[in-house]
Amino acid sequence: MGYTVAVVGATGAVGTRMIQQLEQSTLPIDKVRLLSSSRSAGKVLQYKGQDVTVELTTEESFEGVDIALFSAGGSVSAKFAPYAVKAGAVVVDNTSYFRQNPDVPLVVPEVNAHALDDHNGIIACPNCSTIQMMVALEPIRQKWGLSRVIVSTYQAVSGAGQSAINETLREIKEVVNDGVEPKDLRADILPCGGDKKHFPIAFNALAQMEEPELPVSATCVRVPVLYSHSESVYIETKEVAPIDEVKAAIAAFPGAVLEDDVANQVYPQAANAVGKRETFVGRIRKDLDVANGIHMWVVSDNLLKGAAWNLVQIAETLHERGLVRPTKELKFELK
Repeated sequence: MGYTVAVVGATGAVGTRMIQQLEQSTLPIDKVRLLSSSRSAGKVLQYKGQDVTVELTTEESFEGVDIALFSAGGSVSAKFAPYAVKAGAVVVDNTSYFRQNPDVPLVVPEVNAHALDDHNGIIACPNCSTIQMMVALEPIRQKWGLSRVIVSTYQAVSGAGQSAINETLREIKEVVNDGVEPKDLRADILPCGGDKKHFPIAFNALAQMEEPELPVSATCVRVPVLYSHSESVYIETKEVAPIDEVKAAIAAFPGAVLEDDVANQVYPQAANAVGKRETFVGRIRKDLDVANGIHMWVVSDNLLKGAAWNLVQIAETLHERGLVRPTKELKFELK
């Protein structure tokens, strides 16, 4: 017997890619249910060449569902994920809503698949920028330890959804074709739909600062790239790590691809990462002043490894570990 898998937010930028990833998945799937808001319910999408009608997400949508993959916004996950768990499904959530919940494991399968073992029905995906950085840093942490991380992210507009992609393309057209000055463009979404203020992204870069508890500091910048996030990462290891060995460790790590031949202009590029599941790492070099300091450049498709593929990969890992099962106790409030 195969699983019934629900995709919540099926018509969105991540949802459509979740469907594609499920088509290629090793999961034994009998049926896929596509769920959305009232705005998209009734649309017909394809799954393995078959028409599937998108249904409205309701409290009753999850009867008979084994795995529910959510990427429809935090408010949707907050409301409907507990109903999915109550119905017997395991939820994998791509929003920020459950990331800080102590009852919810935050998982990148290459890094901490063991955290799934005691799940209570909901598993959260980290932020897309965090996912790719963890794939790059975990092989270093395992061998030499980490004492400090400083990262500057250069995030594609698709991280803010399909509407942000549309806004970017409109702005570029208005500048190139209509002669509008970038500063005079109308912005409704970027850098993030939930922000109080919005700024044009065309021919611009939007910097926002976030500094959680040290030793990790991050500066996040939205750039006019449609797909794939790039990161400049500086780390300090607990033990001095030879660069050749660092490169070898990254090259051998699952999900990571070493692209580091600067003399021949081989390094990770956002355009080349589009449509690929891997995380690409290059420009790995010693800091000139700090003995245990290392710099690197990390790139990955934010809608695949940063979202859709990580979700499906978690589902595959749950299946492999025999963890697709109802929880013993509902720990999440029904709203």
